[in-house]
Amino acid sequence: MTTRSTASLKSRSVKTKKSSGRFGKFFLPFFLSFCILVCLSALGFLGFRTATASQFFDVSLIEVRGAARASKVDIERLVSMQSTKSGVWNADLPEIKAKIEKLPFVKTAAVSRILPNGLRVSIDERIPHAIVRVSSGDYFVDDECVQLARVENPEPSLPFVMLGWDESKSPQADKDNAARVKMYQKMLAEWQQFDLASRVKMVNLADLSAPRAITEDSGQVVAIELGRDGFGEHLKRGIAAIVGKGEIFDAVNLVGANMILSPRRK
Repeated sequence: MTTRSTASLKSRSVKTKKSSGRFGKFFLPFFLSFCILVCLSALGFLGFRTATASQFFDVSLIEVRGAARASKVDIERLVSMQSTKSGVWNADLPEIKAKIEKLPFVKTAAVSRILPNGLRVSIDERIPHAIVRVSSGDYFVDDECVQLARVENPEPSLPFVMLGWDESKSPQADKDNAARVKMYQKMLAEWQQFDLASRVKMVNLADLSAPRAITEDSGQVVAIELGRDGFGEHLKRGIAAIVGKGEIFDAVNLVGANMILSPRRK
């Protein structure tokens, strides 16, 4: 019994040593290779971060395209502030894009890198479709009724101001304001065709069913009712009806097909 037990123990010991040897031969090289790869990756990452943060990638060129009304100076300043510390390679392009799209007249922006030292901004602008008078002043609005910027100087392409803009925030206000912008554009097109746009100072579109053009005669303000269509013809007739009578009458009302003068109150 003793001899057999001893032999059995020796056999088990030999098998254990062989198994341990095979495991060591396989695991140790694998572990060392893994450690080397980790170290190389860490060194590579650190080297990449060091390289991309070097002065080689400092921003020295900011190119802005497509900005006619949007301020190139403001765009360049914003991009510079957002990329001075990070450099070109590490600049957060989505964040820069989001900030630029908050600027006046900017509808969308695309920001890209010009390696090694530049950033390019391509702008798709909002186009003013009307000038509206609100409680805080006169503003450009686009075809989506977005207020773009305050009007600082005369705008030849939009020669008159719209009154009656609904400043409340509601679906109905949005719908009515969209209709006002379309009506403004239709009036502008017809009056330019009749060469009458310069005669109009303002249009009152508070009541979409009874829009009025505000003009002047004899140094006095006169309101001309325009109906729902035929804006060019109605304005032409209204001006002809009031000419030389502005001191006596303050409005031309449209009753059916007739132009009726409204006396000034004394």
